[in-house]
Amino acid sequence: MLRASGVESLANIPELRRRIFFLLAALAIYRIAVHIPTPGINAEALVALFNRAGGTIFGFIDMFSGGALRRLSVCALGVMPYISASIILELLTVVYPSLKELRKEGPEGRRKMAYYTRYLTVAICLIQGFGIAVGLERMTAPNGDPVVMFPGWGFRFLTMLTLTTGSMFLVWLGEQITEHGIGNGISILIFAGIVARLPSALINTFRFVKTGELSGAVLLFILVLVVAVFAFTCFMEMAQRRIPVHYARRMVGRQMVGGQSTYLPIKVNTAGVIPPIFASSVLMFPATISTFVPLAFFQTLSTYLRPGHWLYEILYVILIIFFCYFYTAIIFDPKDVAENLKKWGGFIPGIRPGRATEEFLDRVLNRVTLIGALYVAAICVLPTLLIVKFNVPFYFGGTALLIVVGVAMDTMAQLEAHLLTRRYDSLVREGRLRRRR
Repeated sequence: MLRASGVESLANIPELRRRIFFLLAALAIYRIAVHIPTPGINAEALVALFNRAGGTIFGFIDMFSGGALRRLSVCALGVMPYISASIILELLTVVYPSLKELRKEGPEGRRKMAYYTRYLTVAICLIQGFGIAVGLERMTAPNGDPVVMFPGWGFRFLTMLTLTTGSMFLVWLGEQITEHGIGNGISILIFAGIVARLPSALINTFRFVKTGELSGAVLLFILVLVVAVFAFTCFMEMAQRRIPVHYARRMVGRQMVGGQSTYLPIKVNTAGVIPPIFASSVLMFPATISTFVPLAFFQTLSTYLRPGHWLYEILYVILIIFFCYFYTAIIFDPKDVAENLKKWGGFIPGIRPGRATEEFLDRVLNRVTLIGALYVAAICVLPTLLIVKFNVPFYFGGTALLIVVGVAMDTMAQLEAHLLTRRYDSLVREGRLRRRR
């Protein structure tokens, strides 16, 4: 009831309307920046080269940049360096306890961590920009045309500066979307880059149906499968294991506090999209090295470690399960949770506080993570099954699907939060809640 009335009054809320317009304007700026090329590049030779390098790390990054890397635009690196910097700092909190304590210092600690993330992002952008510039200087299109028209240190410095500036601009634009728009800005930019390929996928699908390469029965089956996979992904992304928690009654000054019952939610997919990103990066590394270093060993290894090969898919599933456990262990520490519950007088019914609670949480977390890891692995292997078995002319599933569903659900939740806040504010202004004072 609330959701229906909120959607109807969406256009009547000035603040929410401004946020939506700001979001649309920011996305328009992002899509315009994607088509601004870096100077000194032969665009036709670069596109032909990327059509051949779809199974390397460049094709993986190009998917998240919305085709910007294929054109080597000023936003070719996208926000992936920022994501990589955030993940690296998250991993360093395990090695350096000072970073872990800094993250717990509240707004000031989070502000310092944001500064460190930006500085590390700049360093990653400079390194990747230099590597891309040097690599492109050595490459030629299948017809023999050079990709770089004027190679040298001038092109390298210009490429490093251009790509770093473009990535930092996107990071700033994402922060502005988070502050003045709807949803998480960085995630929405990745979402926009992935969705930008949807029209071309639809056009290819209709072209295959028109030429008879894809029958109507197979197309109907694919459509039903797409809807079912979307519904299953939404269900699993919202699924969680709720552990009941009770708080004992205690005296604080002259007041009796506690005695409440709540629950501790553990998401089935706690690690999110980090495991498939890590796994894809590791497996695509040999194919990327073979592009720069034409050695027989890397050439042979890259042929086995390409999407669609049985060895690649088996290692992909194993690495996804490993990184699911690894990253979940980093972001969810049962020992800290057990200590905080004991500190605030909370306990799990039937479980003693302290060590027993920690062991119980660790046992539950391992079981839930196994279900989440198998779910993520199944979603990530789905594109290969569709392309190989049914000759589907588009990429559906994998990391892209997890990101699209996660960002869409988070954005809708924030929209409903704004609508709910507006509804309660209107009740207070109209005086309906004043009688309770």
